[in-house]
Amino acid sequence: MSRDLDGRVAIVTGAGKGLGRAYALELARRGACLVINNRRHAGETDGDTSAQRTVEAIRAAGGYAVPNWDDVRDPASGTRMVARALAEFGRVDIAIANAGIAQAQAFHKLALEDFRSAFDTSFFGNLHLAHAAWPRLREQGGGCLILTASTAGLFGNHGMTAYASAKAAVIGLMRALAVEGPAHGVRVNVVAPYAYSQMTAPYMDEAARARFDPALVAPLVADLARDDCRLNGEVLVCGGGILRRAQTTESDGAPFRPGAPDAQVEHLRGLAHRAYPHANDAFAALLREAVRQQ
Repeated sequence: MSRDLDGRVAIVTGAGKGLGRAYALELARRGACLVINNRRHAGETDGDTSAQRTVEAIRAAGGYAVPNWDDVRDPASGTRMVARALAEFGRVDIAIANAGIAQAQAFHKLALEDFRSAFDTSFFGNLHLAHAAWPRLREQGGGCLILTASTAGLFGNHGMTAYASAKAAVIGLMRALAVEGPAHGVRVNVVAPYAYSQMTAPYMDEAARARFDPALVAPLVADLARDDCRLNGEVLVCGGGILRRAQTTESDGAPFRPGAPDAQVEHLRGLAHRAYPHANDAFAALLREAVRQQ
């Protein structure tokens, strides 16, 4: 059994079930000590909680884990999770923001409060942990954040405007942090998983449930957490034993001629497309094209 995460301390949100639990079990199997987060539901005792059950599974296999029951919507939740990791294990190296909620309703039926609710968990749930862990990772000169998005945030989907918007915001957060982090040894990546979970259960039949076991995504997350992994700023789509890489690109430029947007954009579709390491590079390339056309 590989022990490539020995001595490392990880925080995983939404780790009581589904993907988060699969991530936690895989990290523990590979030697990491863990803070297992999943919010407590009304009336639950400690032993009833999904977080505690994941902790017990890890301990039964000889690993080290402690529970945390903070609601990731709470702005102070990330600070408390980091404090828990430091109190129990003396450090934090890996922060995995996995918690999320589903939303499926046509835009015209959504209230603004529905957007706030989706963002509270699916975006701010990522942000609260990232913001709390970042100073610690930066000061110690190493570590990683693994945030969670969705292909809905890349491509959109009918009836998922709030969820898609929140997950697109996660990708934007990651890309900016991936520019800031390397100078301090910190890497940031996004995983957009396909897996059977409480969120996806209504959309998967029995055959799909077996094919999209969350355990098939967990090794990717553990690999991204390894010290020898150098990936940074990536959006990785994973599920069913398949890995894809998603990019944001811009086409080469062409002179802008007002009055014919359809034809112009169709022309741009046929040009070469490229990715840029950050927004300043994209602007610099545009500036060079503008100067050449003068």
